[in-house]
Amino acid sequence: MENKKTAVLLINLGTPDEPKVKAVRRYLSEFLNDRRVIDIPLVLQKILVNLIIVPFRAPKSTKLYQRLWTEKGSPLLYFSESVHAELQKKLASKADVYLAMRYGNPSIGKALSAIKKGNYDSLVVLPLFPQYASSTNGTAIQAVIDEVRKWNTIPTINAISQFYDHPVFLDAFADRIKSYQPEKFDHVIFTYHGLPNRHLEKNHPEESIKTCNCENVLPEFGKFCYKAACYQTTRELVKRLDLPADKYSVSFQSRLSNNWMTPFTDKNLISRAKQGSKNILVTAPSFVSDCLETTVEIGWEYKELFMENGGENLQMVESLNDSPQWISAMEKILEPYL
Repeated sequence: MENKKTAVLLINLGTPDEPKVKAVRRYLSEFLNDRRVIDIPLVLQKILVNLIIVPFRAPKSTKLYQRLWTEKGSPLLYFSESVHAELQKKLASKADVYLAMRYGNPSIGKALSAIKKGNYDSLVVLPLFPQYASSTNGTAIQAVIDEVRKWNTIPTINAISQFYDHPVFLDAFADRIKSYQPEKFDHVIFTYHGLPNRHLEKNHPEESIKTCNCENVLPEFGKFCYKAACYQTTRELVKRLDLPADKYSVSFQSRLSNNWMTPFTDKNLISRAKQGSKNILVTAPSFVSDCLETTVEIGWEYKELFMENGGENLQMVESLNDSPQWISAMEKILEPYL
């Protein structure tokens, strides 16, 4: 029997091509004009994004990207490229691996064009976001579907919509945190990228959002509730780390307004500092690659905020990036589809 040809498409969020205003403006424009990212009436979105947010935010964001940039470029991109290369070595006899960014380069369109030419029997899509959100996993999968639906011959397609509960992901992240000896810190904060509250409400049937107790349990209807998945991720990691209940907390970062998921990580840090915590470990299990939100927002901005309010040391746990354990974990996550 002839072996079937499989393509694996890894999708990360994206990054500007360079830390210059023009490139950042282009990137932000593509990102924020996505209907799944800002889900307000279209005309209002166009005015808000293109006339207010992008023109004012691009110069400020450029300065942040300039702080983030290294000799190798954007960490999110070069770690993603390294993961791509290493995973290809692992899957050499099973699949061809491709890499795309939801926004920016390498684009999903370009990757799918190469996949189409390869005449594959099946395509496995893996967005690199552990917990499902419409504005990350959802938009990545939709972008693939929108492109592939134009093809005359459509292969078998499998999309891995989330993997926060996969034991190999949890083991890899727990081991990364363990390497920083969490027991030596006054407190451990598990921080996740926040979402507007209305995004959460859309993923709950009827009025269940008002009665959801997802901070404490994973409800039956909540397997695609981002908030529930974040708290479940924390519970699983805490179990592996053997952390007592008073030693850690969960909060959400990167908010654009107060009508986003709470508690807020910056407020959490200020509160911990004022309560006497001097030495805090922060880990971000919603990111598999270090980026602006981990290196700059937490590692620099939140650290400064913590110290201004009486803290002495904030240590950011680096993400999984291109660690061998994470590459092996990805191979296991993909295994059922190959």
